[in-house]
Amino acid sequence: MPPQLLPASAAAFAPRATSVNVVLSSKVEPWLTQTLKRINRVKRPLNSVPQHQRCLTETLSSSTAIWTLTSLMLQKAPEADLRKDSNPLVEALFNYQLIHVEAYIVHVDMVLRNEVAYKLTPDSIESLIEYHKEVHCVDISANTYNWSEKELQVKKIHEEFIQAINKFVYRTHVTALEGLEEDGAGELLCGKSEEVKNNIMGLFLPLLPPPPRIVDVVRPQPLLPSSPAGANWWTQSTIQTSIPAPVDSWRVLPSSPSTTASSDNSTLWANMAVNEIQLPSPTPSFSQPFSSAGYYYSSPPVSAPIPALPLPSMLAQQPCGISVGYGGFGWDSRFQDYATTM
Repeated sequence: MPPQLLPASAAAFAPRATSVNVVLSSKVEPWLTQTLKRINRVKRPLNSVPQHQRCLTETLSSSTAIWTLTSLMLQKAPEADLRKDSNPLVEALFNYQLIHVEAYIVHVDMVLRNEVAYKLTPDSIESLIEYHKEVHCVDISANTYNWSEKELQVKKIHEEFIQAINKFVYRTHVTALEGLEEDGAGELLCGKSEEVKNNIMGLFLPLLPPPPRIVDVVRPQPLLPSSPAGANWWTQSTIQTSIPAPVDSWRVLPSSPSTTASSDNSTLWANMAVNEIQLPSPTPSFSQPFSSAGYYYSSPPVSAPIPALPLPSMLAQQPCGISVGYGGFGWDSRFQDYATTM
């Protein structure tokens, strides 16, 4: 990489030199010849490299050879002092200002780097420093919290900006000289003004407060149960669900038999022996309800009491005879009368 050759006038806080340092190659570009012929009111001979160099040096060294690098729309006052209005045009007129960033050429190199170097004028530097102090520093200080070294940090940022803006030198290709006008003034072409704007706004640094201190938060230790039985109460929850014991489907009978259940019950009654069931005489005309607890009949809703039927164990204790099985109905005492009559 070739060394950066800049004159002493390009240093920070250096005054403008009386003569611009111009270095041309052994062959002059045709566009440079046409540009010099266009800006010179008095026709001057441009037949050699020294003639081009002399003409360009005298033109750029003039006090009127001021270039407009870019224009910045900046606030007139801090945010807290800005005027509030429903009309955006009124706010723009009263709250913002347009600063034209101007510079002069300090160096032209068409041999090593093919570049042109610009340095800001004292008026532009003063305007940017004033805006940085009165608006930018106030805003960044108001938008951050307070700490012990806040004012010192803001002051340091402003001092750094003063140094940076005085050292600011913009470099671009030598073709920028095509924007040269009469008396050496000019304007950057091909969108270079936006690049200058971004470079200058990058010098407005934000205020970075120190990170908050990390405070160790002491949390109370959770109390754990001391008894072994409850040691795992918080790790695992034991949920006991009562699972009913399996019941055979033939043991489950509905409490109120319906039409569908009657077909299933008919098979059940068909499998039962005749001697296992005894019905009162006469048979009631209504169906007796079942109980889900087992095969037990509930008492029929009759007005007269029904005589109890003898159990097989009771019949076994009586002597065998013709009256067996009929004593419950009172037929054994009058059987002889019936036989004589017959």
